[in-house]
Amino acid sequence: MILGVCEWLSTRTNFTTKNYRILFVLLVLLGGFGIGAYLILWLVKVLSKD
Repeated sequence: MILGVCEWLSTRTNFTTKNYRILFVLLVLLGGFGIGAYLILWLVKVLSKD
């Protein structure tokens, strides 16, 4: 979406970017959990060297 987390996750797993985007949107709509998860995964992405 904004920080490239969905694309980064799709390269590390067998799911598509579209699936991750749908998952994050659903998590945001169901209580805002997607925002925190997205930011945590962004930090993991930034701090990982590969």
